[in-house]
Amino acid sequence: MIDENAMDKSLGATLPILLRNKVSEIPNYTLQAEKNKSGVFVRYSYSQVYQRVIELAASLRKLGVKKGDHVGLISDNRREWLVTDYALLSLGAADVPRGCDSMGVEIRFILGYAECAVSFFENARQLQKVLEDVSEVPLLKTAILYEHPDEKTVRQANEAGIEVINYSLLESEGTAVTREEWLAIERGMDDVKPDDVATIIFTSGTTGVPKGVQLTHDNYIAQCEVAHTVLGLMQPGDIWLTVLPIWHSFERAFCYMVIGLKGGFAYSKPIASVMLQDMALVQPQWMNGVPRLWEAVAQGLLREVKKQDALQKTVFYQFVAVGKLYYKFKERVCGLRCRYRWYPRVLDVIVGIIPFSLLWPFHKLGELVVYKKVLAKFGGKFRAAISGGGALQPETEAFYHAVGFKLLEGYGMTETAPVISVRSSKKPRSNNVGWVFPSLDVKIVAEKDGQIADGEPLKPGKRGLILVRGRQVMKGYYKRDDLTAEIIDKDGWLNTGDLGMLSCDEELKIVGRAKDTIVLLGGENIEPQVIEKAVNASPYIERTVVVGQDKKYIAALIVPDQQNVLAYAEENNILYDNYEELLRTSEIQNLFRTEIDALDNAKTGFRTCERISKFVLLTKPFEIGVEINAKQELMRHKIAKLYKKECNALFD
Repeated sequence: MIDENAMDKSLGATLPILLRNKVSEIPNYTLQAEKNKSGVFVRYSYSQVYQRVIELAASLRKLGVKKGDHVGLISDNRREWLVTDYALLSLGAADVPRGCDSMGVEIRFILGYAECAVSFFENARQLQKVLEDVSEVPLLKTAILYEHPDEKTVRQANEAGIEVINYSLLESEGTAVTREEWLAIERGMDDVKPDDVATIIFTSGTTGVPKGVQLTHDNYIAQCEVAHTVLGLMQPGDIWLTVLPIWHSFERAFCYMVIGLKGGFAYSKPIASVMLQDMALVQPQWMNGVPRLWEAVAQGLLREVKKQDALQKTVFYQFVAVGKLYYKFKERVCGLRCRYRWYPRVLDVIVGIIPFSLLWPFHKLGELVVYKKVLAKFGGKFRAAISGGGALQPETEAFYHAVGFKLLEGYGMTETAPVISVRSSKKPRSNNVGWVFPSLDVKIVAEKDGQIADGEPLKPGKRGLILVRGRQVMKGYYKRDDLTAEIIDKDGWLNTGDLGMLSCDEELKIVGRAKDTIVLLGGENIEPQVIEKAVNASPYIERTVVVGQDKKYIAALIVPDQQNVLAYAEENNILYDNYEELLRTSEIQNLFRTEIDALDNAKTGFRTCERISKFVLLTKPFEIGVEINAKQELMRHKIAKLYKKECNALFD
């Protein structure tokens, strides 16, 4: 699968050289756009950002930051993050990032375990998380804050032996950089090697064991070299709206890929209303998002439609239905249907050509009446968007297909920096997570209990464990060679722990998580993710957690979509005093029973043992760091402990 001919070798061998090369090619293109206090997006060119990078690198060099150092970077997505990242990379240092939603115990563990003497913090609140117990970060001596800290925080830090420096001070000091210092920084860039560690990203995944994933410059460059193969629609100067946590490998890898493809970024928030407002201002061409974000946007649009009069609602729903049907047959006619068993594609054309032709004029009318108005809400210039970090709901995907919004799906893991596959922007096929990146080898093998049973590759359409090998695979877990050996074998194959299959055209499909498999008392193996994905398609359900290990049947913990449940109660005149009481009413209990049964049944492809027998409605949404991780994945081990009482009641 590794295709040397598909690689662009002109980018440079390391991330700082990649940026430097692009600055020389397109100095005046927009690299960053950030909203100021007046709500106006201010743009920064490649040359302007590069100058900030050099200036900050010079200031950090004076602070003693050098090649091989680990520097904390505790912040959410903002303009300064990228400048800091590249300044550290230019010095040969590695950043150790985390987001502002992290708990203090996590941040202290990360900074302490990675032996950080210097760390950036977004604001005083993040530094306070460290000051709660400075004994856990004995090496931390310098804290650099993007936002001005209060005097109390500075005093507490100083008493703990930590110097607090304002980022703005480093910026202003950096403007005095001399030509000799500038050249010294660039010489330092040339000394950075492809195999040098660029970042250590700590991830507990779904297991709760903190592991520092060491990703090298080459791990990221390998993806940049082949990004054009899936982002073929991207043009120089295209703008990506960035809303996901930049510290996480998914958004970060695309950050470097976008630079390699001469694009830029506009910073927004992962809140549907804010994001749509910013889209209207920036008119971006691309963005990344997690499935829940795309579901929230779609549901928000549908809520707007519900406020319209009866005729407008009828027209909208009818044309969305037409759009879904039209796309279904378009997939057949245009070769966009995924094949897990081989057959001539001409058969698809024969089946689809007549209904496709009959629906075409109605679809064109839908573009004028409905689809164009929906697409205008995304700024009007979108080429495509990518969903990653979890499974995209079929109904959500079908809605975007219907209105002509190109929503691609990707797959990866932090340990592969992270992209393993993405649907091609030129020829995306549904029912898979895309073509395997040309920089990777992937094979599907037989497994038992998440372990390799046979290393021989399985044929297309056969389910098994996904193994990957190539330049994108991490250098290893920081200070944990034992854990590295458990996941990467002597031949370099990394066990993803995911179950999947390859199509006849080398596309990848994810079918579950090997170690999440539930085994019932009767011996039946249940893949909870498949059931959860199906049930989550309900507009009234935000999250589903299937449980039942060693039980007679499966049950579910369900987080309702509060806004839609409240709307349902209002529409149906259900009386209640508070939200918790509403969830206990027979009307709402019956609603959820009906929704679950409609999505989890024989007609939708589920066996009797895969039916949810009982459920409980949880009153609070899941929180990052509590029930879900930063990738929005369920942390089942934590959920099992937090909701032990509820789980036990389901099986009484």
